[in-house]
Amino acid sequence: MDFNDLPLLPRLRQNVAASGYTNPTPIQRSAIPVVLDGRDLLGCAQTGTGKTAAFALPILQHLALEPIGGSRLPRALILTPTRELALQIGEQFEHFGKGLPVRCAVIFGGVNQNPQVEALKRGIDVLVACPGRLWDLMNQGFVALDKLEIFVLDEADRMLDMGFIHDVKRIIAKLPRQRQTLLFSATMPPEVEELALSLLKNPETVKVDPVSTPVEAIEQKLFYVDKANKKFLLAQLLSRPEVENCLVFSKTKHGADRIVRELKRAGIDADAIHGDKSQTARQRALSRFKSGESRVLVATDIAARGLDIAGLSHVINYDQPMEPEAYIHRIGRTGRAGKTGVAWSFCCVDELKQLNQVEKLIGKRLPSQEHNWPMEITTPSEPQPRMPRGERVAKVNRRGEAVVTKPQNKSASGKTPTHAQAPAGRAPAQRITIGGGGRVQPSGESRKQMPAPVRRVNSAHQARIKRADT
Repeated sequence: MDFNDLPLLPRLRQNVAASGYTNPTPIQRSAIPVVLDGRDLLGCAQTGTGKTAAFALPILQHLALEPIGGSRLPRALILTPTRELALQIGEQFEHFGKGLPVRCAVIFGGVNQNPQVEALKRGIDVLVACPGRLWDLMNQGFVALDKLEIFVLDEADRMLDMGFIHDVKRIIAKLPRQRQTLLFSATMPPEVEELALSLLKNPETVKVDPVSTPVEAIEQKLFYVDKANKKFLLAQLLSRPEVENCLVFSKTKHGADRIVRELKRAGIDADAIHGDKSQTARQRALSRFKSGESRVLVATDIAARGLDIAGLSHVINYDQPMEPEAYIHRIGRTGRAGKTGVAWSFCCVDELKQLNQVEKLIGKRLPSQEHNWPMEITTPSEPQPRMPRGERVAKVNRRGEAVVTKPQNKSASGKTPTHAQAPAGRAPAQRITIGGGGRVQPSGESRKQMPAPVRRVNSAHQARIKRADT
């Protein structure tokens, strides 16, 4: 079966062929006819199998065949969790929609909103957005969704997670009741699937692959290594000639920056991409990586969700993911479009629980690999005690230990002592006022008890006085 067998417009088929695609993927073969029929859809397939085209192509065809005159308000809305994924979806809409009377705009936070507002004012048909910026512009009155016909929730498992659920629900409450809703994701845990189905009306469910099955073309290996030696193992693996380019996953933003610093000390050029980076820095890092100027990109799960990097040879899980489903998303960045890929995972003693969850999800043990820094610490780290209330971490010393700043002494009433209320055994502080000339002077009765100020002169002035006396 090829794209000519699907009920698509000739212009869409030409654009697909120009992109180098000949045969539709299983999710595309199953989803495109359903979307063209106007039915709600819950689509679940492995990452890297073309889910974006599965909803972009039928949406473009619907909008092109049924144009609406007058003001061009958004008729299709695609919500996505990250800025990078929003840009990629927008690029695919522009590419597949060449020659069609369909306009597309992408909006996300972290950049000046004025260019995005201007694009909205000119009129659009397709709006690709991150929920935070979309909700902000809706409150400012720049986005009207009264004419919306198709709503797409991409990466639904992450979008409906606790970090996004509130924004998503607020936006959905503003959408027209009569609409077509499409949800796509690589993983669909039961609790998330139940919530997703509550947004759909008589949906068609398309699951072309088990949600826990990673791409078979990916070679997976496990490295047991102590936490302190991860940086040495990473530098050694990245120095191998077969590593053409590599996406390294960190569980935290600060960890990603630290990995980049360690790699640069080892002479390996790398960039980090995460939520604390500005949009300009994120785009520059991604552009350098895609162009080959930098061959190592360190990312967090959220920042890398949905990234489509052609020809990615290796993925390294520097930290085990906190959620086992994230492992599928991580390694799915390689081995895309029928190509092979390699995924290496590090595991220290504190991450054995997360590793067991991953292996339970994928249904097999990851084969371990020997290396120069085998794991020697077999006792899990003691959990860090909670700080007493009121203490805070001010800085970290050279050994990496937290330096705690204690709160000020408080009286029995719980208030910080002042000049009028001093702790027991301590004389009350004197009140001072600023006098003329910028001098600090005592006030009240204490001024009378102060001795007369002593005039101080330098040695040169004293010598001049002595010579005058003689």
